[in-house]
Amino acid sequence: MAVLQSIVFLFLMVSLASTHSQSTQFQNYPAKEPTRRNSRRLSRPLIGHDGKVYTCSEKDLLAFESNGSIAWTMHLNYTCNSDMPPVHGGRRNMYLVADNRVIKINLLNNGTSEPAAEVLLSAEPTKDGQGGIVGLAVSTMSSSVFVNIKNRGLFAYMTRGQLLWSAGPVIDLFGYRQGCRKNSADCFFNSVPVIDECEASIYISNTGGELYSLSIRHPHFKWIQDLSSYDKVFTITPGNNGRLYVTVPVKALLLALDVSSGNVLWEGSIGPLSTADYAPVVDSNGWISIGSLDGFLYSFSPTGVLKKFSRTAVTDSVIQVSPTLDCTGFAIYISQTEMEGKISRTVGEYTYVSAMKPKSVLLTLYVPATGSIYWSESYPGQFSSFMSQSDLCHFILDERILLAFVAASKTGNPLACRSTRQKLMSSCSQVRPKLVSIYTGNERAILWFLLFESAIMVVLAGLVRFCCIFWSKKKLKGENLGSFLEKRRSLRLKKKAFDRTITELEQKAAVEAMANEEVLEKLGNLLQKREGIERKLSTTYSLGRDGGSSRSKTLLPLYDGKTRSYYLQGGKKESIAVFHTLSDTSTSIESSSGGGEAGWTSCEDKGKAPLEEEESSSDGGFFTREYKKSPSEPTSSSRRLVNPLLGEKEWTGKKLHYEDEVDSEPKIMIGSRSLSLKRRRALSSTN
Repeated sequence: MAVLQSIVFLFLMVSLASTHSQSTQFQNYPAKEPTRRNSRRLSRPLIGHDGKVYTCSEKDLLAFESNGSIAWTMHLNYTCNSDMPPVHGGRRNMYLVADNRVIKINLLNNGTSEPAAEVLLSAEPTKDGQGGIVGLAVSTMSSSVFVNIKNRGLFAYMTRGQLLWSAGPVIDLFGYRQGCRKNSADCFFNSVPVIDECEASIYISNTGGELYSLSIRHPHFKWIQDLSSYDKVFTITPGNNGRLYVTVPVKALLLALDVSSGNVLWEGSIGPLSTADYAPVVDSNGWISIGSLDGFLYSFSPTGVLKKFSRTAVTDSVIQVSPTLDCTGFAIYISQTEMEGKISRTVGEYTYVSAMKPKSVLLTLYVPATGSIYWSESYPGQFSSFMSQSDLCHFILDERILLAFVAASKTGNPLACRSTRQKLMSSCSQVRPKLVSIYTGNERAILWFLLFESAIMVVLAGLVRFCCIFWSKKKLKGENLGSFLEKRRSLRLKKKAFDRTITELEQKAAVEAMANEEVLEKLGNLLQKREGIERKLSTTYSLGRDGGSSRSKTLLPLYDGKTRSYYLQGGKKESIAVFHTLSDTSTSIESSSGGGEAGWTSCEDKGKAPLEEEESSSDGGFFTREYKKSPSEPTSSSRRLVNPLLGEKEWTGKKLHYEDEVDSEPKIMIGSRSLSLKRRRALSSTN
């Protein structure tokens, strides 16, 4: 009954100031003077990692068990700030603000001879309130403490007390002023700094309605977003999921910002808010939830999808304190207070709510992402039975204290609790990296540009190659490029002229079916001159693309892979036989006029010493020709030719004739240009 009287004492009268620039707010008026038994108030609580509830009462730091009993009390020499809850500093440290001092609490030294409380920072405010501590934040990942001092700036300290850096609301960078662009005379940081552990960023606002993003490790601004078009007073809530949420109580708006740029992604309208406590809470699913005086809980997904929840009739209930996250991170505890004489009134774009007195409080464990309800109970009720017998009966209770003890005791929670690190990893995993496109615009135009760029690169590569080849010639270092190209052009023209002449002579010899001595000599001279020109073009006057070869090919080409016999007869009754093999061996020419015996042996036949040697310019090698006279052999006897590739062949008759194994019909084929013909006269013989 005493607990119920305390709640009734807290919510007897709710009223609202209805000015155009002021938002909806609740003010509590006591129905009677509080007794000495329950006259002490508790500051905003903190649920520790060990399941205890930490809160201050005047100059005492109290640690409560989840059942409401006091675990221990630590006396401080300074009065705690009731609007600033203690802040986690790890498993063994805690920080709080008392009399404009930041006090560090070492939980392991509590109850020992070592001092458990030490002053980390002391700020002496002036008479007009300048220099007071506005807010405190601690980053356990970087072991840093961030303090906002009014009209002085943001200060970053190590957990041992060393100053890391400081930053003001105005920074001049490259002659450009950043921050407080509209008014720099009376502009300073006026909000509690909040930390996004996933982004390693700090967010803070100034009196001009500008929102800042800073890095934890240095005081440089990442971005500054001007939100003064909404209002100059707002609350910042980090989502740890790539989102930053800003609550504007005057216009009842919730803004979702991109943490990398500060741009507004979406905005959602909510019901009227209480100025006493309207900070939203973000769960591990990325849903942000905030209570309204219209009795609804507004929950938004990371993409802006809205869900409204109310367990009781909204016409008679209000939600005037922030929800509390449970130990799993997925569900939240909310409190809906049933009011008597609730009246709502809308003037313009603002909604005003007033009420007479509270009747009861409904506590609910709710999952915004799925809409599931795990537990719900009215207060007073079963939950209040053991609370009334605990040490909490010596203090004035409100909804924030009730929600903290319900969450610490894990009442109605069927899920397993998770550590702070696990909950943070679950939230950070929702961040999706953005793929930055290098090219923007028309895709067709970009494709044509890339093709043009590739063509330019090919042309430049060809020019570079030409220059490298040209200047690498030693003979061209001191000469003119024009004379070099002119000489090279002249040689190429001479080579073409020789080619035409050689072709004409070959065709003439093929048509007449005979070749005299003058034609053969002229053909040989032309071939030698052409080879000299080709040699110059491939060496001295080469640009790296002349594929000349010094190896000459056979004058008589192969047809269908068969070896042919060719027969030529000069005007002086000289018989000339030209031989060609399958392996493109050398061609030999013999002329004789009768007596005398001619024998052909290969150079590989080492048993015989040749009398004359002649070297062919073809690929097959050379042959050796022997002249022998045998007295026992007649003049018209057959002679034999020994070829290393075809074996032994016979010479018959007075005319030199090569018998083909495949086709014995004599043919005249002179088609190759790279063969140097050599002719030797044989001794004449009579018929």
